[in-house]
Amino acid sequence: MSPRPLRTLALALSVACAELRYDPLRAALIAVRLLPARVRRSLRPLERALAARAHPTGPSAEPSPARVPAPRGRRILPVPGRVLHLVTDGLPYRRAGHTLRTQALARAQSAAGLDPHVVTRIGFPVTQGVFDARPLHLLDGVPQHRLLPRRLPYGSGPLLARNAELAGRLVERLRPSVLHASGDHGNGRVALALRATYGVPVVYEVHGFPEESWLAQAPGRTGSDEGYAARLELESYCMREADAVLTLGEALKAEIVARGVPEEKVRIVPVAVDPVLLEPRPDSSALRTRLGIGPEEYVVGTVSDLTRSEGLGTLLEAGVELRRRGVPLRLLLGGDGPELRPLQALADRLGLTDGTALFTGRVPHEEVRAYHTALDVFALPRTDERLCRLVPSHELVEAMANGLPVAVSDLSAMRELVESGVNGRLIPPGSSPAWADALEMLFHSPERRVAWGSAARAGVARERTWARVAATTRGTYHALGCL
Repeated sequence: MSPRPLRTLALALSVACAELRYDPLRAALIAVRLLPARVRRSLRPLERALAARAHPTGPSAEPSPARVPAPRGRRILPVPGRVLHLVTDGLPYRRAGHTLRTQALARAQSAAGLDPHVVTRIGFPVTQGVFDARPLHLLDGVPQHRLLPRRLPYGSGPLLARNAELAGRLVERLRPSVLHASGDHGNGRVALALRATYGVPVVYEVHGFPEESWLAQAPGRTGSDEGYAARLELESYCMREADAVLTLGEALKAEIVARGVPEEKVRIVPVAVDPVLLEPRPDSSALRTRLGIGPEEYVVGTVSDLTRSEGLGTLLEAGVELRRRGVPLRLLLGGDGPELRPLQALADRLGLTDGTALFTGRVPHEEVRAYHTALDVFALPRTDERLCRLVPSHELVEAMANGLPVAVSDLSAMRELVESGVNGRLIPPGSSPAWADALEMLFHSPERRVAWGSAARAGVARERTWARVAATTRGTYHALGCL
């Protein structure tokens, strides 16, 4: 229970009213999530049904005019090295790749001598159904500030204007020397509004393109849709207006430059991993036994969100062919997501009901490494879609850090991580025969698997640590005169 129950209740009612106007199902979902844990457990089926049918984001996610009004205030005297990260949400209430990245980067920046602070989007975490209105949360020593008024205005434009106003008060108190906004464009536009008032440089970090994610969320959407065009322009606006842009890889950088951003303004801060993943892999025998996997069986699979773009149907189809060839194969698909049931149905249709395909459901983050140890090969057969060609995979980098040989789709973002025949194998996307051939070759080449896994771990240790990412961000801040 929040130590500020009245403020939390007032904000929760405000959120519910706004969501009720926007999407009654989402309002009901948030209401269920605000119930006490004991009651909520009994309503799990209802919560899952509402989550499947409700709009995935609230009204603040809808496009609005690019320029957020600058809040009232005046220039500040910045504290050198103090960084304010503007993000949408954060740990511990939202565990996802972007929240883990923000926290890991902030910890690494602190170790590098910077003074990082994090501020989440207005209303979080109450807007996510968490009954907590504390204005400050310390996480591993990193201050996470929250913007929690008694009520929320309705609609994206008014919400972001109020967001900027509340964040401005925080800027006046903290006096950061740089505003580091992580996409989406809402955070970038708020940061630009703050720059207009306080004169603090803006760094915009691009993990992907929200318009491409929006396109993939529902069948039938196309690049000619108004929603796609609006999101694309808002993202491009933030990139062009920021003082510097950070992104995850070369494919993303090329796209950013193609949108009119000077190349010298864009720096790469790659997908990175916790150093613990670079330690020797623990023994996997206990987990394999628990999963019913024999010591001589060949285990290929993944641990990730089960989405359509992961292309795991191709892996199941390749598995049928490998079993026909006599390979003692087990396919381990760890994770949850919208494709879990369709993939299970596909496995049934393909005749993989003999235990060949193992679906574990959601794997807690702290157990991902244990599941990696059960694999002989990490497979990521992503589909040949624009988003997959541009955005590198965090799950793939974690697997490589664990010393696993990897088999991945031959896409530009994957080529930045995998050199075929050195630390993994690049395979044509969507071709189950090609995947079957490559995986059979690796089954018969255990020495090659060991060599590729060692090379994969060495590459991650050399190029993809948080210390290196923190050094790159520090260099970017220094170039902007923030240190």
